Amino acid sequence: MSNYLKKFNLSVIQSRSRLRRFLTKLEKQPPKTLDLIAEEVDKEVWAETNCLACSNCCRNMTPTYTFQDIKRIATHFRMSISDFKAKWLYKNKQGEWMNVSQPCQFLDLKTNMCSIYAIRPQDCADFPHLTKKKMVDYMHVHKQNVQYCPATFKMVEKMMERVGILR
Repeated sequence: MSNYLKKFNLSVIQSRSRLRRFLTKLEKQPPKTLDLIAEEVDKEVWAETNCLACSNCCRNMTPTYTFQDIKRIATHFRMSISDFKAKWLYKNKQGEWMNVSQPCQFLDLKTNMCSIYAIRPQDCADFPHLTKKKMVDYMHVHKQNVQYCPATFKMVEKMMERVGILR
């Protein structure tokens, strides 16, 4: 594990509960300008975040594959959809297709790069969903991702600075 990930994991242990409580309060009492604040914070977070220093999401989480994702990636590997699913995916209780293994089979562990980056699942392309929807509608995802994603962690810390009344 890199020093970057070690430091991040220590920060998570120290702050996860506090950050999740803040997100719960923010969900219950969202300021009217919450989405505007989230957009500002998003820009700051990505100016400070290098995903290639981390890849924690690919190491510890799995995307949900849509039919379009499966078809696109299977075609890339010149596989049938059923062969692709049999080799790399399973269907969870909600009927969603997920990676069988972690870390992700498409992650190069030496470089932290995705071997199918250009055709990766949409869930990966959208991760960590900082401004995907209205902020208040996505709090449950941020509560989960704060322990895996340094960008989400930074986003919540910056939101706490901006929305100080809810600390």
